[in-house]
Amino acid sequence: MIAAELLSTESMTLGWCLYLPALLWAVCRAPWVELFSDSRRQHLLFGTIFALFLLWLVRRDFASGLSYHFIGMTAVTLLLDWPLALLGGLVAQLGLVLLGRQDCAALGVNGVLLVLVPVLLAEGFAKLVEHYQPRNLFVYIFCCGFFPAALTALVCLLLGMGVLWSGGLFEMPPWLDEFAGYLWMVMFPEAFINGTVISALVVFQPEWLETFNRTRYLQAPWKEDDERR
Repeated sequence: MIAAELLSTESMTLGWCLYLPALLWAVCRAPWVELFSDSRRQHLLFGTIFALFLLWLVRRDFASGLSYHFIGMTAVTLLLDWPLALLGGLVAQLGLVLLGRQDCAALGVNGVLLVLVPVLLAEGFAKLVEHYQPRNLFVYIFCCGFFPAALTALVCLLLGMGVLWSGGLFEMPPWLDEFAGYLWMVMFPEAFINGTVISALVVFQPEWLETFNRTRYLQAPWKEDDERR
């Protein structure tokens, strides 16, 4: 998460130009009728937003104006689907703004880095897996949970550094050439958190996952053999 004083006017403007249209598109595509008519879905949405808000509160703030915390949007996207995941991420961001833990002016840039990009990556992998329609449950867990979360951490970190470098207001540390070794320390915990959450949901509450095809993944083996015959 990047403070507003480290961002140039051009970066903040570009962030809003990317984030606002995505949010408007999410509002248009969100299943509002199903959401308002299903109390279970409402509780799931509010509970996910609260959990995401708490996850983002567990962070390390640096004197330079940068903050580090886990993202968690991969699991949120698989749980809620991309429209509600985008809107839920926005609500969690607004909660941080109200607590003074995030700058309102930097909401657009941080929204792109911490919400939009992770949701796009998670949705892209989910669509790719669904296109090939695998029957192996572990394909969904690893290819939709673990691997996209690790890639999300890497992409968001590199994009954030690119934003700081292009703005010219942040002095890059002298140990930047050694930074590649630390990437694994960021990617693995992110993958572990999201993958563990998805694994638990698949085992105990698969009906909560909007992107999970229970008919295919949880089909009895003898039924699969009958279909092949």
